[in-house]
Amino acid sequence: MAVPVAQDDRKDRAAANVLMLGMGNVLLSDDGVGIKLVERLRTETAIGAATFIDGGTLSFSLLGFIETADAMLVADAAELGEAPGTVCVFEDEAMDRFLASPRRRSVHEVGLCDLLDMARLLDCVPRRRALLCIQPCTIAWGEALSPAVAAAFDAAAARAGSVLRNWRGQ
Repeated sequence: MAVPVAQDDRKDRAAANVLMLGMGNVLLSDDGVGIKLVERLRTETAIGAATFIDGGTLSFSLLGFIETADAMLVADAAELGEAPGTVCVFEDEAMDRFLASPRRRSVHEVGLCDLLDMARLLDCVPRRRALLCIQPCTIAWGEALSPAVAAAFDAAAARAGSVLRNWRGQ
């Protein structure tokens, strides 16, 4: 079971191995938003601040990255039941509850649930974790984000950056 980081333990957070994992398929319009967020933050974030991984739809092969992470931020399109472009961040236990909730899930969320279950069995769930979700408008062939998701992209990148900075104690 994950152990929460003390709020005032900046040195510990600054030394943490932080993983940002983008899930999705860039060939299916809004489904690729998680990958596009990872690409953007990789270019905007200080070198060494995090390990940025394009997880695509790989699922179990990502376990090795999770095993060594102290903190993990996952970005993905998800069915939130909200207006397209809505951005939500679920941290720690809230992330676990969201992933376990009985609702429609994307292929990636099911894989993420299974991946985290494997990490629990190996006792290597990152002590800090967050899921940044964006409500898609369309998941159809195409590389461009829908107008609603594209309009929310800057805000989503800012929220992801804020989570990463918080974990790094900055």
